[in-house]
Amino acid sequence: MIFHLVEPSYWQTFDKRDTYFSETFADEKFIHCCTIEQLSGVLKRFYKGAGTVLKLEIDEKKLSTELIYEAAPDGEKFPHIYGGINRDAVTEVEELIETSEGEYRLNK
Repeated sequence: MIFHLVEPSYWQTFDKRDTYFSETFADEKFIHCCTIEQLSGVLKRFYKGAGTVLKLEIDEKKLSTELIYEAAPDGEKFPHIYGGINRDAVTEVEELIETSEGEYRLNK
């Protein structure tokens, strides 16, 4: 499984669509994802102060577009999806809430 983070308001715009594209897809031509081990760091680096974020769990075996692990400037490899995410590859959507300490937890 890999994960993609998205703000709830943007995810809602794809509610009735079969394919999801991130806000940066038009410029970058791929969708940023991460592994479970990378998730906490991605949240801290890119979602500080966001308040609420959705975590999409993606079954990479169900993707209908290409997935490539590519190195970031620090050499760590991140999964990038070169195309849209087909809805049936998204196996779970969980809401994460930022705590006063700047950490994220599941909203249950």
